[in-house]
Amino acid sequence: MKKIKENIIRIAHQANEGHIPSAFSILDLVVVLYEKGLVNEKKENRFILSKGHGSLALYSVLAKYNVFDSKELFSFGRYNSNFGGHPDRTKLNSVEASTGSLGHGFPIAVGMAIGEKIKKTNHKIYVIIGDGEANEGTIWESALLASHHKLNNLYCIVDFNHSTDRALELGDLEAKFIAFGWKTICINGHDHQEIRQAYLHSETDKPVVIIAETIKGYGCKIMENNPEWHHKSPTVDELEFLINDLY
Repeated sequence: MKKIKENIIRIAHQANEGHIPSAFSILDLVVVLYEKGLVNEKKENRFILSKGHGSLALYSVLAKYNVFDSKELFSFGRYNSNFGGHPDRTKLNSVEASTGSLGHGFPIAVGMAIGEKIKKTNHKIYVIIGDGEANEGTIWESALLASHHKLNNLYCIVDFNHSTDRALELGDLEAKFIAFGWKTICINGHDHQEIRQAYLHSETDKPVVIIAETIKGYGCKIMENNPEWHHKSPTVDELEFLINDLY
């Protein structure tokens, strides 16, 4: 994990672009999806990163599992690169949806889950949203639709790092999803065992929301819960300091 984080910092530095703390916030959640093959190139179970600005986490994990050469990632942010600040499905076959506009990836995931139900498969759809996305009306419209259709093949993971609290506090997020008819699971979003158990949960006839308590910038003390770093790339002077600060 530390090496992945180092690569993310180096890539963002070279590109002078990227949301490093947002990527660190979801990195554990993404790694667990791929490390045990819950999501893979066979596209049986599928994954959408609705929180598209955390793309460096997704790209880095895909590189870790040899979907493409990690050296390619250093083209991140360049003109005509396959690796943009938000995932683009027209450039990468391993990306299920072009995301970045907040609140758009989750409705796509709901549609996919309905499609799998129609096809009568046992495939699961996983989608990560940021807590700030829960400010968008499309999230709650989609949550109602998923509950109505009893989409127990849909797993919504909320990256609940509380960074949106400065703008609009979400309050009791678990109670809100329960009111919308969802099965709720609350976990430490950096504990791989808790994440894995939540992803494998299947004893329900409801869609599942995994409310993952996370720390924005997790793994780099200077970035943790520090709004200054939201969309900031490190300078030459900051680069080695940040890498040495990783844990």
